[in-house]
Amino acid sequence: MSGKYFRCQMPDARCRTQDMGFNRQSTIINQQSEGNRQSSIVNIQLVEAGGRIMKHGKLGINGLGRIGKLSIWQHIGRKSFSEIVVNIGRPVGTSLNDVAGFIEKDSTYGTVHNYLYGYKSGRLIENVDEKSGSMVIDGVPVRILREARNPKDIAWRSHGVDIVVESTGQFTDPTQPADAPGGAVRGHLTAGARKVIVSAPFKIKDKSAQMPKDAVMTVMGINDSDYDPATHHIVSNASCTTNCLAYMIKPLLDYFGLDRILTASMATVHAVTGSQLVLDRAPRAGATDLRRNRSVFNNIILTTTGAAKALSLVIPEMQKIGFIAESVRIPTSTGSLIILVIDIHDVPDQDRTDRDLINQIYKNVAERDKKGYVQYTDEQNVSADIIGHPLAAAIIEGKETHTRTATLSFDLKCLQGYSEEVGSSLGGSVIDIPVTKAVVYGWYDNEMGGYVHMLADRIVSIASMMD
Repeated sequence: MSGKYFRCQMPDARCRTQDMGFNRQSTIINQQSEGNRQSSIVNIQLVEAGGRIMKHGKLGINGLGRIGKLSIWQHIGRKSFSEIVVNIGRPVGTSLNDVAGFIEKDSTYGTVHNYLYGYKSGRLIENVDEKSGSMVIDGVPVRILREARNPKDIAWRSHGVDIVVESTGQFTDPTQPADAPGGAVRGHLTAGARKVIVSAPFKIKDKSAQMPKDAVMTVMGINDSDYDPATHHIVSNASCTTNCLAYMIKPLLDYFGLDRILTASMATVHAVTGSQLVLDRAPRAGATDLRRNRSVFNNIILTTTGAAKALSLVIPEMQKIGFIAESVRIPTSTGSLIILVIDIHDVPDQDRTDRDLINQIYKNVAERDKKGYVQYTDEQNVSADIIGHPLAAAIIEGKETHTRTATLSFDLKCLQGYSEEVGSSLGGSVIDIPVTKAVVYGWYDNEMGGYVHMLADRIVSIASMMD
């Protein structure tokens, strides 16, 4: 599989390396002959792409769910911020050691030290101080806040936090005022933050309300330049599905143009999320999605996705294309798949739209993409193969790309304003339109490998504009 992912095989090295926005420079000093124990001295240095260690100010994270915890791992690895301040808003366990244990271990990705440095690494969390609510993780100070749940009451200002990641999934409406009952994303700005990045698409409850001028939804590498640091203070990183979908649609849109793409649809085969239930439970009063209350253990669950609406905000041209998005939840902890179906108008005297052309489009984009956000593979993968895969918003599985071309017959008499003169000039009123239906499969790690990495890139890019 293409990409910047590799495993170092030196037994003595802390060496499971992932390009999460930093490089690990390794120098082998000595290797003995086969049969002897291989010895190596590995000099590991965390550097930014430009060769210098990045140190922005303090990063705030609201919420310690899936995205919140894995964001800590990402930024511990990147060393982008001088301190990480995490708001949980409630007591956890019996002491701060329980919080440290929760941060250190993960049922999907293992332990933070093994994830960052390999199976021979030692534990990274130290200096856990109950009184100050602080700990140190791999040299990075981390402070835990356990008092306020309402964003406007969180002590960002007193802790010197300028940029906050809203990862609870509860505060996604940028139109609500800071003092809205139950809290609102704007509360973070009132509490002292200068910028807020929401780890979910915006969900505006009042359908008549317009997107505020200081809010914008972006996907890195697609429309991140829409962000204006002087204007925008609340930024949505969209969803994991929208990030993947954008990188599946954009290459085709750029190649064929808006006029040749007739319709498109997608279905995401998605891993479970924290909002689903372990066992069946009676729905709450007024609930309309009754499947959400069924057990994730042994069910394929039909649900909804806001990816189509979000995509139109990220790629506005999609508003002119008939697009449908569906979602199915399956019993896996992470690793998801988008099946994209797109209808393309074939034009005479141009390249035939077939499987080879579609795959070549993605190959070319993947080769040009220095960030690795879109990657292409001819391997036969299953979902476990892409868990933790770094960088990629979308991993195109070229082996499964399919195309079928058919001819649609259309009678121009159905059009208002048709005249017999037009029919005579064309040799009749019925015209044939060649259309190719293409099916493309794109994998994405909906947690760490894809989404959290993209989110971290968005955070660091915004922070760099604040310095």
